[in-house]
Amino acid sequence: NCPPGLEYLTQIDQILIHQQIELLEILTGFETNNKYEIKNSLGQRVYFAAEDTECCTRNCCGPSRPFTLRIMDNLGHEVITLQRPLRCSSCCFPCCLQELEVQAPPGTPVGYVVQNWHACLPKFTIQDEKRMDILKITGPCVVCSCCEDINFEVKSVDETSTVGRISKQWTGFLKEAFTDADNFGITFPMDLDVKMKAVMIGACFLI
Repeated sequence: NCPPGLEYLTQIDQILIHQQIELLEILTGFETNNKYEIKNSLGQRVYFAAEDTECCTRNCCGPSRPFTLRIMDNLGHEVITLQRPLRCSSCCFPCCLQELEVQAPPGTPVGYVVQNWHACLPKFTIQDEKRMDILKITGPCVVCSCCEDINFEVKSVDETSTVGRISKQWTGFLKEAFTDADNFGITFPMDLDVKMKAVMIGACFLI
């Protein structure tokens, strides 16, 4: 029951996501389509991800912009599509919080990531294709830090046990100060449904 192209995810319990630094963006401040390498724990690239949004949308809506992000294998075949509509992430607007749909293969929804309203904590729910809650994600009260990673804990639905983690990794003073390129690490149980592993990757991009 593994979507085509995701067979490799069944063999691993950790994945790294490295955003590529865009020289044009550094020199001009002009927001370009983001690109990412998705690697295994040995640093070998297993997937490549590229944002597909219009120039005006990227530069007018900023981090809250709607996007389509296409994840491809090393042969260039699109294996996962992430779609996020234009939403607000502010706790002041609980009726318009972030949501992301994960498709694998493209056109076939396998799950969703939904932001939950909370006064001070970033909280999300991972759902399957039937909109049933599968996992919860809870981040720290302050989602910025200096010289250390920022961890989002992935928990069971009742939030009594931790089953994984999504971490924004500290990349050093120069990179943090002069670029918006991010590095993330994701850990999940080896035997987690491969579709939910794909949705956790989507959750990382939403975060």
